Amino acid sequence: MAFEQVSNKADFIEQEHATLDFWRENSIFEKMRDLHRGQPKWSFIDGPITANNPMGVHHGWGRTFKDLYSRFWTMRGRELRWQNGFDCQGLWVE
Repeated sequence: MAFEQVSNKADFIEQEHATLDFWRENSIFEKMRDLHRGQPKWSFIDGPITANNPMGVHHGWGRTFKDLYSRFWTMRGRELRWQNGFDCQGLWVE
């Protein structure tokens, strides 16, 4: 039995689009929301993104941890309130 040839070059953009298409076609996010509806709530309000300096690695760390906490509590069965951040005037920033 021969193995299939595997490319040594990954097309990350193509993989991301394929994953997003799968999620959309199968309503994965909506199913997750339905599954946790009525469970204990967990909330995280993300502050605004500001564009006053070049991005530093610590910005990426902060975003990663915020995403990690939301995913963790979702996997623990909590109903999350998904809310974007606001700027100091109450306007959408995302």
